[in-house]
Amino acid sequence: MENKIKKIIEESIDVKRQLLEDIEIIKKIQIISEIIINAYRKGNKVLFCGNGGSAADAQHLAAELSGRFYYDRPPLSAEALHVNTSYLTAVANDYSYDVIYSRIVEATGNKGDILIGLSTSGNSKNVILAMEKAKEKEMINIAFTGFGGGLMAANADYLLAVPSKDTPRIQESHIMIGHVICELVESSLFPRQ
Repeated sequence: MENKIKKIIEESIDVKRQLLEDIEIIKKIQIISEIIINAYRKGNKVLFCGNGGSAADAQHLAAELSGRFYYDRPPLSAEALHVNTSYLTAVANDYSYDVIYSRIVEATGNKGDILIGLSTSGNSKNVILAMEKAKEKEMINIAFTGFGGGLMAANADYLLAVPSKDTPRIQESHIMIGHVICELVESSLFPRQ
């Protein structure tokens, strides 16, 4: 069992090392951070969506922005689109699970807002439909996916495709990348005195 634990940790480190050594991904993280900073400066918001573990990551990252990350500062407008269970279950029941995110993007998304869709496969239909709706509303689409980007790549203005096909390793990297972005956003908008 000890060897298995070490192997899992080594696999996680290996994926993160690939990210660290990929200059294009580092540049994309920087660009995405700057886009989010500029959106906030213009009074826009950031919306997140995903399923399962990616929904948990979406909620986690939204909380880092709307609450705080490292230090006390004014809150930023960020929301994970799955947190209203009455809405979620009504729309899934009355329409389809596929449209749970696109309908709320249609209702609350505005030009210049940002939608961050998380999906390890990049093929989550409800996230893809939300991205299509966001594009119609002239929002900025950012996709966090695994290797290749899946079908979400076609709708992403900015694609962060983790170089792995292993769901847990991808999710670990998504939260790390999200934390990097949250730290850059917080420190740029609210520099410590």
